[in-house]
Amino acid sequence: MARFAVVVAQFNAPITEDLLNACLGEFARQGVCDCEIQVVYVPGAFEIPVTALKLAQKKNIQAVIGLGAVIKGQTLHYELVAEQSARGMMDVALKTGKPVVFEVIAAPTIKLAQARSRSGDRDNKGASAARVACAMVETLREV
Repeated sequence: MARFAVVVAQFNAPITEDLLNACLGEFARQGVCDCEIQVVYVPGAFEIPVTALKLAQKKNIQAVIGLGAVIKGQTLHYELVAEQSARGMMDVALKTGKPVVFEVIAAPTIKLAQARSRSGDRDNKGASAARVACAMVETLREV
């Protein structure tokens, strides 16, 4: 039975897969079994919040992580997607009272996004998301 849900955007997949791999690796280091993690793929970062809400409403899910990457193009589209994804994830946390970790990298260049998602890097934002999710589950259990 899953305790943690990870919603992963498929857009910019080379980056989001590195985030996911680091996230799953960190969960293993934290002692979380693969069977306690539900991974769900969505088309892009904009679709993460609605999926996170559905998952967070499940009784067995204790925390939800959103992983994505939005890279600046020639328009403001990336800013709109990143901002609304963040707002949506905050809404999920407040609506459900469960930890929701937002790790959608919004970067002006693909190189900067890759720097935050390098495989094997403990500072990878996917690994950070798993640590935060575990810590927040404990914190909310104590308060």
